[in-house]
Order: sequence, then C-alpha cells, then structure tokens
Amino acid sequence: MAQTEFRVLSPTAILGYGFPRESFERGMEKRPDLIGVDAGSTDPGPYYLGAGKSFTSRSAVKRDLEFILAAAVERSVPCIIGTAGGCGAREHVEWTESIIREIAGQKGYTFPMAVIHADVSKETVLEAMERQRVRPLPPAPEITVEDVRHCVRIVAQMGAEPVLRALDTDCRVILCGRCYDPIPFAAPAVRAGFDPGLAVHMGKVLECAASAATPGSGCDCVMGTLYRDGFELESLNPQRRFTRVSTAAHTLYEKSDPYHLPGPGGTLDLEATRFEALDGGRVRVSGTRFVPADPYTVKLEGVKRTGYRSICIAGIRDPILVGRIDTVLEAVKEEVRKDLDFTGPLLFHQYGKNGVMGAMEPEKDRGSHELGLVMEVIAPDQEQANAVCSYLRSTLLHFGYPGRISTAGNLALLYSPSDIACGEVYEFSLYHLMEVDDPESLFPICVREVKP
Repeated sequence: MAQTEFRVLSPTAILGYGFPRESFERGMEKRPDLIGVDAGSTDPGPYYLGAGKSFTSRSAVKRDLEFILAAAVERSVPCIIGTAGGCGAREHVEWTESIIREIAGQKGYTFPMAVIHADVSKETVLEAMERQRVRPLPPAPEITVEDVRHCVRIVAQMGAEPVLRALDTDCRVILCGRCYDPIPFAAPAVRAGFDPGLAVHMGKVLECAASAATPGSGCDCVMGTLYRDGFELESLNPQRRFTRVSTAAHTLYEKSDPYHLPGPGGTLDLEATRFEALDGGRVRVSGTRFVPADPYTVKLEGVKRTGYRSICIAGIRDPILVGRIDTVLEAVKEEVRKDLDFTGPLLFHQYGKNGVMGAMEPEKDRGSHELGLVMEVIAPDQEQANAVCSYLRSTLLHFGYPGRISTAGNLALLYSPSDIACGEVYEFSLYHLMEVDDPESLFPICVREVKP
C-alpha cells in the first residue's frame, strides 16, 4: 500500500543556529519520517568557501547535532544534512564529520553514514567551457579561463539524484556537500513516490525552519507533512503560527521571478499554487508543479583570493565635516595614493549616508547629524594592508578642510588599537551554470562506519 503522508522535522534554519529543546521534542512526538537540516548558505559571502572555514561555531553545531543524532540513532529516524560546514567543500564536510564522530564516541553510537562530496576540479570546468556548457547566472559576467585557474575552491550544487542514490545505502545519516537547499527535505519523499513539485516546494520552506512562521525565527522547529495533493506546515512552538501571507512571502524569498524557481534539473512552477489557512496556525499548500529541464544544469560556486584586508572604524560628529564629507574623503584618498604610491582599493563606508545601499540609495539628499565611517584597505599582503590603513586613518584624522576649527582630530575612534587586521579577502569568481550529462557524476558517495 502506497504511503499517504510523509512527515519532515526541520529543527533550525542553519545547523548551529540552535533551537528550543521543547520544540524539537514536540516534533519527535509526531513521529517524523525524516529529520532534514540545511547547514549552509552563500549569504555570509565568499570568505568561508575560500578559507575552508564554517561561519557557525563548532560548539553550536555540536549542540544541535547532539539532539539530532540522538533522534537518528536512538529513535531510528533518518537524518540528512545539506551543505555541511556552511559551504559544502571537502574541508567543510570533513569538519562536520569530525563533530559527528566526536559525538558518536562520547555517546557510544554506531551507525553507517553516507558522505556525498560536491567539489569540482578546475579541469572539469575548463573542459565544460571548451564544450560551451558553462554560462553565467546574472549578474555574473562571462567566465574566463583565468577565472577558473585562480579559483581556490569550486563546488557544485547537487540536486536530488545523488541523495536518492545515497538513500539506497540504507544509511541512518547522510552528510552532503554543497546541496540545493530544499533537497535534504525533499529527496526521501520523492523516493517514496510523492510529487516532486510539492516535495521541493515544502523543502524550500522547511530549509529555513520557522523563518516562514509569524513571528519568524531561524532558531525554531517546524513540521512539514506532505500528502499526495499538497503539504501542510506547522510550527512546533505554540508562540508561532503559519499564515497564508507568511508562507507565500517566504515562497518569494530569494527569487527574481514570483512564479518560477529554478534549481538543479528543473524549475518549480508556482502559477497554480494555492495557500490555505487551517486551524491551529497551520497552512496548506497545493498546486505547485516541477518542470524538468533539458539540459540538466548545476550551479557552480568558486572563489578566488584578491588580497588582505585591514579596517578602522570611526565616528564623525562635526557638522562642517559631515557637510563636506565626500570632498574630504576623495582628497584624503588622493593624498594617500600619492604619498604611498598605492593603487589598491581604498574604501570609505559611510553609515548614515548611503552606507547600506551605496549608489542604489534612493534617499540621497537626506542629511545626518553624525556618520559612522569604516575605512577599508585591501593590499597584496597583510603587512602592507596594515601600513596603508594606518596612514589612511592618520591622514583623515588630522586632515584640514575649510571651516575647520578644532585641530584635535576629526575622528572618534571606536577601538584601541584602532586598526584591525582582517586577513585574507576572497570574491566569487564563479557563479555559473554548468550542463551535465549525468546529475550524479560530480558527486561521489562514500559509505563509512561511525563508531566509538
């Protein structure tokens, strides 16, 4: 007899963000078929992929995993972790695996675990380029051979197919490298015969946990129940509720087209999607379709190192300087470049004057009585970045301008020491789609025994 419903527990928006124990236990009382959790994002920027580090702390990830692994092992509930370690490269997957093994050793757990890597070699990308099988995701530019060669790390965003193959191993835990966010929640339901459009749409909401509830939170648990003709969402914290508006709004999250959401292997078609309010703060969603794509494409994410950064944070309260700030900052940059023969980036971020949106700020003429200023220097090495930042700060600190009365200094420096060395700087150099003949070919699976 075919399974009529599939229950998925999403404990948190990002592994390491945390969740209330009470919410998690309420979810376990509903006997979920799966615990799915997204562990990564490109939102924190390119640094973490380039540096091979997680943007979540090890202790926080371990705390979340202790609850999740206890449920997976002691209560026999499968668990799938997507985009391990924040970015899903080999270093991030191995970091997460080390935490899992540490918990297993402390708790005496033994279980098989499938690990799916998502790293892509430069040679693979270059070969695809020669075959004209790589294209940019706007606003990314056209890719060049040098872009690829300068990449520190490249990952591809896997679709459902590698996870479906890993599910055939009957492993209790599946640890994925870079993964399309809804897939850890959707793949097992697709394997069980449920509609892929509804499964992926439910995964799209569950990957952010209670962010789609009201009040929203990425640090609380949600239960999604998939049926043959729709799915329902339920907060596991009585203080939160799903509404039609909150669920529909989250469906639009991170989208450039309100009706079509592309992903590996196809697109979610939302033109006929319906959102219905149910009692108990629940919402039912129906009508979403999955439209397969031909050719099959995966998203590439690659970063290159562009230098080293130093910053200084200061406040400005002098109304005369505030009124002349753009002219003064340009003069300071010109003086520093001339004195040091420096051609690298010298940046001033003015908070209180277009500091958030920059050139896109629509309220360009609105004034402020004070400004927060972040001075930034990027140089080929940290020592030079430190030296130029120091010179930039001291030049602005004592820079003369018309109407200036006080000679004590122009800046209220937030910290002592005032200059902060930030280390390596990376930028995304690959944000492109690559055509593949086999959606599993880039994502090798290894089954490993985890034991004390």
